[in-house]
Amino acid sequence: MTRLGLRARVTAAFAVGALLLAASMALFSYDLTRRSLLEERERTAVRVAYFDAAVVRSGLDTDEPDVVEVLRSLDTGSSRRPLLQINESFHARAAEVVGDDPVPEALRRMVRRGEPAVQRVRLNGQPTLVVGVPISATISYYELTSLREVEDTFQVVALTLTAVAIMVAGSGAALGWYATRHSVRPLTAVADAAERIAAGDVTTRLDPTTDPDLTRLSSSFNHMVDQLARRIERDRRFAADVSHELRSPLQTLAAAASVLNRRREHQDERTATAAGLVADEVARFQRLVDDLIELARTEQPAQRQRVDVAALAREACRARDLPESLVRLAPGTPTGWQVDRRRVEQILRNLLDNAVRYGGGPVAVRLSGAGSGVGVVQVDDAGPGVPAADREVIFDRFVRGRAAHARAGTDGTGLGLALVAEHAAAHGGRARVDDRPGGGASFHVELPGSLS
Repeated sequence: MTRLGLRARVTAAFAVGALLLAASMALFSYDLTRRSLLEERERTAVRVAYFDAAVVRSGLDTDEPDVVEVLRSLDTGSSRRPLLQINESFHARAAEVVGDDPVPEALRRMVRRGEPAVQRVRLNGQPTLVVGVPISATISYYELTSLREVEDTFQVVALTLTAVAIMVAGSGAALGWYATRHSVRPLTAVADAAERIAAGDVTTRLDPTTDPDLTRLSSSFNHMVDQLARRIERDRRFAADVSHELRSPLQTLAAAASVLNRRREHQDERTATAAGLVADEVARFQRLVDDLIELARTEQPAQRQRVDVAALAREACRARDLPESLVRLAPGTPTGWQVDRRRVEQILRNLLDNAVRYGGGPVAVRLSGAGSGVGVVQVDDAGPGVPAADREVIFDRFVRGRAAHARAGTDGTGLGLALVAEHAAAHGGRARVDDRPGGGASFHVELPGSLS
């Protein structure tokens, strides 16, 4: 049960509760009906047996009584069978067969003591009610009444009550499912809102509710989202402000480092090496600041417009001295996509830079559609690939894959693929990496709504 969801557990509880209640009522009703029918049949059988015993007693009060004729004179129908015990011998109608032990010994002893007795037994596999009435010290009258009809009635009642119990249990399950559907609806709304917030839509809020028990939930959730949105905006502004403030001193440092780097031939070896390191680190610092500024801008919604993505990809290849033939447009895929030009340009630039630095160079830039208006940008490289353990975390901020760590002199910032994932999320899509057939990695960026 602990593995089931809340709705399933509540529905199961309703069904089990209804089944237990229905089963209890069914057992009680069955027992009450059974006892009532048996008691009524027993009273009727005793009353009729006493009447028939009186008829037999009158028939035996003759000089030469004919026992068989006396028993034949009784109107017993087909459900009753009369027996007359004289001394230790049983007498019945001529057409009837008397068994070796038609009447239980305990019942016979009671009747011989002059006490009327009643007992339910099974004779020849049939339920039978035996009524014994003493006539004299040596004569006893017994009447065997079949309870087959009553037993059939019990079976019908048991089947009916079982069917009712099953229907009540099913009704309980349906009621539980209906009740949980409405009672769990606020939780479903919270879960949907949480998923949208996790996807980056911090404008999501829960609708105010008139239910006093849920007002606190919606207001507390909305207050939490407000606080989260303010914190995200504060962090974004902080990163943007710091990055902008660093640009001016970095430009000064870059200019100074460039001067020192150009005069390396006039410096001693140690100074020239230091000047080169300073120039490289300043350049890396500038790229980091640019990436941070770009990262701060990713919180803004995507500004979609029709863009020739194939031309944009070829332009990105030319900027990196890569052949334009790398760009391949899948058959039937339009060149104009509804995307944010700046974001897609950044995606192409970062994926190509990643392939150049860590993937042995790009081997293909594929543009295709994945159905339902989803455009896919795919960049394949000839590198060592990405281990399965790194395929999720490689898109996190300031995370560098094993190929980047293997290159000690790399100038990456650890934000390139994080920006790719952020730009994909701004379009409502996602970024992922797989193995490329033949070796290498294949980066996929899905952009929903770009082909619609």
